[in-house]
Amino acid sequence: MRASRLLSLLMLLQTRGRMTAQELAAELEVSVRTVYRDVESLHSAGVPLYGDAGPSGGYRLLDGYRTRLTGLTSGEAQALFLAGMPGPAAELGLGSVVTAAQLKLMAALPVELRDRAGRIRERFHLDTPNWYHGADETPYLAAVADAVWNERRLEIRYRRWKAPQEVLRTLEPYGLVLKAGRWYLIARAGQDLRTYRVSQILELHALPETFERPAGFDLAAHWNGALEEFEARLHQGEAVIRLSPHGMERLPDMARPALLRAAEATARPPGPDGWTQVTVPIESLPNALSEFLRFGVDLEVVSPAELRDLMAETARSLARRYDTAG
Repeated sequence: MRASRLLSLLMLLQTRGRMTAQELAAELEVSVRTVYRDVESLHSAGVPLYGDAGPSGGYRLLDGYRTRLTGLTSGEAQALFLAGMPGPAAELGLGSVVTAAQLKLMAALPVELRDRAGRIRERFHLDTPNWYHGADETPYLAAVADAVWNERRLEIRYRRWKAPQEVLRTLEPYGLVLKAGRWYLIARAGQDLRTYRVSQILELHALPETFERPAGFDLAAHWNGALEEFEARLHQGEAVIRLSPHGMERLPDMARPALLRAAEATARPPGPDGWTQVTVPIESLPNALSEFLRFGVDLEVVSPAELRDLMAETARSLARRYDTAG
């Protein structure tokens, strides 16, 4: 702990220049007396650290003293800061670690790279949750991440969508995936490799025994394959729909990726009324009804007839509900 603090003190001075003992103590969350002792230790280690008295005084490093990172390009330095993602890191319990790592990196960079990399935080912010959805509440995320890292088995009580809704599972956790603000656990349960939504874990116990993660397991490749299989299972049919010009404008924000891709691939030239006909995949009639009703009067179902009739009956029911004349 003390060695890490001494390094942090050194990096603070390299990054910010002159700092008082009080400022250092506040940054390191220690007492001023501890800062004095740490400064003496750095002196003893041969670090050219000097203190100036007076109102404008403070500690500083000898001009030119700097630990440099060699072989790092400007673009690479910028990418490292852009990849920090403090929100997800904090959810994993690594927020302070990311901050400390960025501080050390910033201090070690040459001046010309440090200035360019520092501008990343001023100009770019990564907000991972999707529109219209907040991030999941995940009280067990840090414990799951610890089990993933240490290859330790977990016993969880899990809530799923089908009966029985609450089940007990013993898992071998392989990896975590963040998708649109939601965390998913890829884990082996028995002989099957499954995906669990971390927010649906109701209770968790880390077991004493460990497991051996398969050599060569590619988390990203597994996730992409699972997404493709899930999408294929969902699409049980097709629907032909017409969209108004306003509906086409809203499509990127309102539609699932698979529906959007299909609409772009099958779109006919707009007709005389400006409406565009497309063919899109659907999961089921009730699901399609819910998805298409979001577009209001900007979408018309052409086929299948069962879905068109369902949309029409829903519209009539809504009209009766809001009919103030009766």
